[in-house]
Amino acid sequence: MGIAFGVLGPVTAWDGTGHAIALKGPRHRAVLARLIVARGRVVPVTRLIDDLWDEPPAGAAGAVRTFVAALRRALEPARPPRTPARLLVTEGPGYALRAAPDGVDAWRFEQAVTGAADLPPEDALARLEEALGWWRGPAYAEFADQDWACAERSRLGELRLHAVERHAQTRLDSGRAAEAVPDLDAHAAGHPWREEAWRLLALALYRSGRQGDALAVLRRARALLVDELGVDPGPGLRRLETDILRQADHLDLPAGGAAVRVWAQATAAYDRAVASGAKARLESTAGLLRDLATTGGGGLRAAREHRVAAVEAAEELGDAELTARVIGAFDVPAIWTRSDDPAQAARIVAAAGRTLAALAPNPEAAGPEAARARLLATIALESRGDRSGDGPRAARQAEEIARRLNDPALLAFALSGVFMQTFHRTGLAARRDEIGAELVDLSARHGLVTFEVLGHLVRMQARSALADFTAADAHAAAAERLAVRHERPLAGVFTAWYRALRLDATGRAPLEETEAAYRLAAALLDGAGMPGVEHGLLPLALLCLRLRHGQPPPGADPAGERVAEHIDWGPYAPWARPLVLLARDRRAGAAAALRALPEPPHDLLTEALWCLAARAALALGDRTAMERAHAALLPAAGELAGAGSGMLTLGPVAAHLDDLSAALRRPPGAAPSGS
Repeated sequence: MGIAFGVLGPVTAWDGTGHAIALKGPRHRAVLARLIVARGRVVPVTRLIDDLWDEPPAGAAGAVRTFVAALRRALEPARPPRTPARLLVTEGPGYALRAAPDGVDAWRFEQAVTGAADLPPEDALARLEEALGWWRGPAYAEFADQDWACAERSRLGELRLHAVERHAQTRLDSGRAAEAVPDLDAHAAGHPWREEAWRLLALALYRSGRQGDALAVLRRARALLVDELGVDPGPGLRRLETDILRQADHLDLPAGGAAVRVWAQATAAYDRAVASGAKARLESTAGLLRDLATTGGGGLRAAREHRVAAVEAAEELGDAELTARVIGAFDVPAIWTRSDDPAQAARIVAAAGRTLAALAPNPEAAGPEAARARLLATIALESRGDRSGDGPRAARQAEEIARRLNDPALLAFALSGVFMQTFHRTGLAARRDEIGAELVDLSARHGLVTFEVLGHLVRMQARSALADFTAADAHAAAAERLAVRHERPLAGVFTAWYRALRLDATGRAPLEETEAAYRLAAALLDGAGMPGVEHGLLPLALLCLRLRHGQPPPGADPAGERVAEHIDWGPYAPWARPLVLLARDRRAGAAAALRALPEPPHDLLTEALWCLAARAALALGDRTAMERAHAALLPAAGELAGAGSGMLTLGPVAAHLDDLSAALRRPPGAAPSGS
């Protein structure tokens, strides 16, 4: 456990063993609190001075540096002298706190409250109870009168009240109304203007068999609102009072309560009726895992983990057709081209290959042919980024079989595999747009919601690459509508990133606002169960953004003298490294890193990575690297670099090609661009 910070009460910090760290005086804690409010963004020294003093003294800037130095000693006592700080860092005109995503109790609280919505009721209750227990008093307690803390205190306080009410609602939905009454009574008394508090208390009383008390609570709420505020109760309270008076049936059965009951009864009956070793259990498990994967977060991680076990169990039974059905049932499409677990994907591909070999080819039997197509589509999906040629071949074969069988669901699955294999060269956004259009049309006609969402996301990416943001906006909105209606939460992660990209590409906001949008989008990836998307993506997005604005890479000061070593570039490190080294004026190291640079993987970020290589080659005058980048990027001349990912951009590919062409026309040995 690393350093943790607490702001849900008095501002404090704890070391890796959980002991409180001495933070010295109130202004030291104020500096720390102000940096936590900034959520990793740089706070200029001038802003810190304005926030710390009503009338700053003459040596205010020196005092701030003293506070920061003392905080650094307290937070990193083992850091060797004259080595860069890793936690409270100097960047540009000020300071930033690089706390871990779960290193601040307020941040963990937000994640817990948001994540509880995707959990089963009992797990949600436990998560919310734990999160509410982190509060030690009002947020930023000792800074209640500071303007810079007011908005964040108010936001966190509102989120806490929302969590209390969600916790109570979850109790009610779980049939535990009587347990909720005492807490709701205290909540309504402490916050008498919150109509939701009164509504939940009255409903809890009614479901506890206390109809008279429930009506009395509603009348008390009405009297408070009318006498103190001069307003009538809102429609929720009025409707509840009417429903209680007529004892409406729906009050006794909460929304979702029937589903909970049916689920429990059905699973119990299945357990009794189906033998523990029956093959039917494996097929049922495969279908359940497919549905689990679409819930996002923990569900996606659990589905991946148990999927391999289900496939291995099916193989052990020696029934190739059963194994084919178990593998093929997991027809969960993917929008990202980097695998979340490459080792696991390789095991699935190997199992699908063995099963294909074991299935006797019989063109007259539609069942086995459909099973073969599902196995081939699985290979195409799980072979994303593979250059062996097996993935594209499998995708083509799956599509051919699906079209021949005229099976819409099978064709949608096959097309998702075809999409995943359209990255063998740059400049294929238009082709992917065609695939997305067919997916949307096919899925809408046949009620294939998951693939319809995929189709809209594919088109959102493709139209972004083609700089058609009007169409991309429409597809993002359509994906979100479907995702909300059909509970597909992961779609919102990608549309949030798209909106940050759109802000970036259209230049409608200053650099700081665009950076903030990227950071907010990245926060949604935390706990989303997609490490293949999350790892290194935010630093890469910020690198591309800053390069386009003529700014140094993330972690480098304006003079390029220092780069924060803690930045995790993930799989994109080889393409960031030459530019980072150039920012540090280490040209020899940058040149060596550029020479060692591999060809970018065949995925959604191919064009962006080639453009990063081009930027380094231009700065270093490396003609060989320039020629490679020019040849690779030429097919994408009409696209925005990286925008096809729906995540980030390096601007028009044509501009990079123009720079490369101009440099290559200069005689060898001429000064490189930017020298």
